[in-house]
Amino acid sequence: MKKTLLILSLVMATGNLFAQKKITTSATVKFDASTPIDDLPKAENKTVIASLNTSTGAVAFEAAVKNFAFTNPMIQDHFNGEKWMNSDKHPTFTYKGNITNLSAVNFAKDGAYKVNTEGVLTVRGVEQKIATPVTIVVKEGAITAATNFSIKLADFGITGAPIDGGKIAKEPKISVSAELK
Repeated sequence: MKKTLLILSLVMATGNLFAQKKITTSATVKFDASTPIDDLPKAENKTVIASLNTSTGAVAFEAAVKNFAFTNPMIQDHFNGEKWMNSDKHPTFTYKGNITNLSAVNFAKDGAYKVNTEGVLTVRGVEQKIATPVTIVVKEGAITAATNFSIKLADFGITGAPIDGGKIAKEPKISVSAELK
């Protein structure tokens, strides 16, 4: 009986040692809505929570809207305001999805792997399905993931004179990068 308990304990401990969920609280999301008219609408958030389940392919991130830093404080105020992100009412934006071709990645072997994700991006309480290509790099057990994509602001109910006037891109570029442990 004692041997059985010892073996079971060792098996369970080994399973925990090779945990399949990788997380970070320091992923980065960059937002670039600059246009030829205005180069200022760029922001970065370096405090994004991200996770990856290496066995199921589930991926997620959550970013606090107020943590996006702009070079111009006035733009930051507008970004967080009621007409834009309305960060008092919608303090975060999230993405929850899955890697659709998980078999393309060998998390036990160093290398760069191209995968695709499909999921739901929620901005201002509005959910939109998106699909994005992701590059996953495995190096000495560390996993880095990066993607670039664009969104249509109108799809999330974000409109206004600065967009119509060409000062802010209608389809800003988003980049996400995370080192997961």
